[in-house]
Amino acid sequence: MNTVLITGGGSGIGWKLAERYLKQGDRVIICGRNEQKLADVQAAHPEVITRKCDLTNEAERIALVDWISADHPETNILVNNAGIQQRFNLLKADVRNNWDYYLQEIKANEEATIHLAILFSQLFAEKEQATIVNVSSGLAIIPMVISPIYSASKAAVHAFTMALRHQLSETAIKVIEILPPAVNTDLGGTGLHNNGEDADEFADSVFRDMQAGKEEIGFAHSAKVLEMSRKEINETVAGMYQKMKAEIE
Repeated sequence: MNTVLITGGGSGIGWKLAERYLKQGDRVIICGRNEQKLADVQAAHPEVITRKCDLTNEAERIALVDWISADHPETNILVNNAGIQQRFNLLKADVRNNWDYYLQEIKANEEATIHLAILFSQLFAEKEQATIVNVSSGLAIIPMVISPIYSASKAAVHAFTMALRHQLSETAIKVIEILPPAVNTDLGGTGLHNNGEDADEFADSVFRDMQAGKEEIGFAHSAKVLEMSRKEINETVAGMYQKMKAEIE
């Protein structure tokens, strides 16, 4: 039996993955900022361990790792899933007076993911078997122009995960990257991804691929993205922007 920590596990993709770990008999720990979501999960699934944690805060990330080490030392899988998405016009963004608003996206998506991956790499180093799963995005390869910081932060996670995999290649730690397409969750706001892929179908497919030993996992459109040429990527980015730019004008 594995013990799995899933960041941002109270809803969306994080919870869908949690359900599948539970189904195969693993112990699941989830953390997140939203106390109500955590309480709702625990009410429905008392076997799930929850912890409130703001992963944009460095001290809270370190405290999370220390808590896992002390109270749940059997933990051998980290799913780095927590993240936020913002859509905005770069020419209208008030970055002079409100940079912290935009910085939160970098802290949540990039800084927290990288910091936790390093901390847990060191924690897992002596284990006989361990896994770090970083959830990036198909937008790491094909940026969504109206979400520039989100796309950039996920591209950073993609590059970091490749480096992490190679650095840990002589250890017992497996490194997996999940690159979701648009999935029908509340990422970025309620209703923004209603036309996305079904969350259960996505999670089922991802789980099958993880069990098959895949290290880079896409689904539907994001699986195709991983095989695109530079020319195809550029054309797709331009086409997506033309369809979506009215949202930020």
